[in-house]
Amino acid sequence: MSAFSGFVKKFLGGLVRKLYRINVIGAENEPENGPFIVCSNHLSNHDVVILFVTMKRRMRFLAKAELFKIPILSQVVKAFGAYPIKRGGADVSALKKTISLLKDGEVICYFPQGHRFPGVDPCGTPVQPGVGLVTRKSEVPVLPVLISTKTNKVKMFRKTTVTIGKPINFSEFGEMENNKNDYSHISNVIFGRICSLPSSYQGDINSLPDSPEKK
Repeated sequence: MSAFSGFVKKFLGGLVRKLYRINVIGAENEPENGPFIVCSNHLSNHDVVILFVTMKRRMRFLAKAELFKIPILSQVVKAFGAYPIKRGGADVSALKKTISLLKDGEVICYFPQGHRFPGVDPCGTPVQPGVGLVTRKSEVPVLPVLISTKTNKVKMFRKTTVTIGKPINFSEFGEMENNKNDYSHISNVIFGRICSLPSSYQGDINSLPDSPEKK
């Protein structure tokens, strides 16, 4: 972790949690070591900051390439562990870099929807095949995370719930013999798991399903 991002996480994390009134469910489900993909729904530009201060491990983020052309901002996003991806089509180089980082033991944050859907129930939104491809090629676990608010819009001073589910081991996708190379199918299974997570939960998070639905 860079000195800057470490400073932000340590000294400003508490402030960010208060500003967004973050309530975390299932924090114990985050793996303590090894590479994995944090997969979350995407409500707003605030999501990256919320996940950054919520997760224990340092994560790398994909960010739109345009941000890296702005002098000061580019240095800030790099300090947070971001690296560029070109929007509007498959960015093969960004996907290769993501797979390489995972094989080097890093943690990657990925939004399967591809872009933000504020004010919309995430379960009715389209999902891109990119995370399915990365999961298939890297063969690392996927950690499903649901960011939820009352209106599906993230705003300061309004409660934001972050629910962390149990990791989906790659072997579970391998059991889907007819679909293990279908990237869209893998993406949909992952996102289905995200949508199955509760926005608020009164019982034990460990009673949630261990495996994604097999079709």
